[in-house]
Amino acid sequence: MAGSDNLYSQFVNWSKILLPLAALGLLSTLFLFAKRPNTGDSIPYAEIQEIARDPRLTHPQFSGMATDGSVISIAAESAVPDSAIPALTTINKLSARIDAVDGSHIEISAGMGTIDTATRTATMTELTRLQSSTGYVMETTGLTADLDAGRIESTGPLEVRAPYGQLTAGHLLIETPAGATSQQMVFNKGVRLIYQPQQ
Repeated sequence: MAGSDNLYSQFVNWSKILLPLAALGLLSTLFLFAKRPNTGDSIPYAEIQEIARDPRLTHPQFSGMATDGSVISIAAESAVPDSAIPALTTINKLSARIDAVDGSHIEISAGMGTIDTATRTATMTELTRLQSSTGYVMETTGLTADLDAGRIESTGPLEVRAPYGQLTAGHLLIETPAGATSQQMVFNKGVRLIYQPQQ
């Protein structure tokens, strides 16, 4: 009995020494094989300064409802606020969609543009393309959109592929007239039509 007590005491004494040593060994192994931080993914200081100088939003989205009930959605690749005019934002590679109350819709894409939150207007520049659910495909050099009224107006001449043929015009106006329930397209200023009857 005394012998077993002696062995147990020796085991306890050795455990007091070996277990802390084993714990230290495990901790040192953790530190040894711990993954070092990847400095390659860090943002260079010069780039941080550039971001601070030129703040921008990536893939912003704007949406709202016009007074005629149309839902207007605008998305862009990037947006840069104007430091001199806080209400003005320059947007790059934008796309817009207008869903009218009657169920029709218009999709717009443009290279550049601006959104003015003070006047609630959007201006689209460079090559601008419109495609309507009623079968019209139009290209022009620019558009302005009244986001409150849901009115779209071209700033230059345009070429149009329509369900009934091809036409060119100096000006386009898309709006919902007072008392009407659907949007109307009005082409004017030197309209030329090549009529192609459907088969």
